[in-house]
Amino acid sequence: MLVTLFRLLSVFPLPVLHALGAALGWLVYLLSPSHRRRMREHMRQAGFERHLGAAIAEAGKSILELPFIWCAPPERVSRHATTENWELVQGALDAGRGIVFLTPHLGCFEIVAQEIALRTELMVMYRPPKQAALKPLIEGARARKNLLLAPANMSGVRMLAKTLKKGLPIGLLPDQVPQEGEGVFADFFGRGAYTMTLPAKLAQMGDAVVIVTYAERLPFGRGYVIRFVPFEGALDGSTAEQARAINAAMERLIARAPAQYYWSYNRYKVPAGAAAAAAKAEAP
Repeated sequence: MLVTLFRLLSVFPLPVLHALGAALGWLVYLLSPSHRRRMREHMRQAGFERHLGAAIAEAGKSILELPFIWCAPPERVSRHATTENWELVQGALDAGRGIVFLTPHLGCFEIVAQEIALRTELMVMYRPPKQAALKPLIEGARARKNLLLAPANMSGVRMLAKTLKKGLPIGLLPDQVPQEGEGVFADFFGRGAYTMTLPAKLAQMGDAVVIVTYAERLPFGRGYVIRFVPFEGALDGSTAEQARAINAAMERLIARAPAQYYWSYNRYKVPAGAAAAAAKAEAP
């Protein structure tokens, strides 16, 4: 049923989907107290509360654009995307360096991997959705030519490491809360957030170039601009310092388009056992 609905919606023009999505964003915001509370708290924490109205509309757009991104023909989707600073990526590819693309939940992050895969082979880490009905949609959209999936387990980590050593790129969502034991607490907009350590480990292991990227959603359904930005931090020091460097890079990226961040995501949730492990490690 859900697959059929998404395929039906995918034939609509993107401006129509974004207009409907903006209305959906406000509907969800008004009807869901937990969603509303989390958005407001997170935006206030980050200092972007003045963008709340725009963020509500953008959150809805991020939902109703998915049928288009996942189910429309790839060539049709690609016509709505342009890239900025691709020469940064091409330079690393020409040098035979592996690339770690860090793509936070900002803008239309689903289109980023698809557009990169049109130009080069890319492997992304994939965690199956909790809603079983979404699995065929997501896997069908992501497992396209040149776009390979690595499971979110040790086998997948080995696949990612091998890809980097071959001089090929990989993609990760650095602001996704990892499982217990797979992260450390690091500051994110002034509050401790359990943050994955995998991006820094893989980058060091493969002597890779780190590039942060996002797809900014243009007004009135005019499409997306996929922006590639050099990573300005240093991935040395402790794992906590590395995690903080990545979070700082994400903060700078989010500041470019704060209304388009996924503020309702429970970024500060603590996996079972993580807080106790951290307290034990800090104990004298």
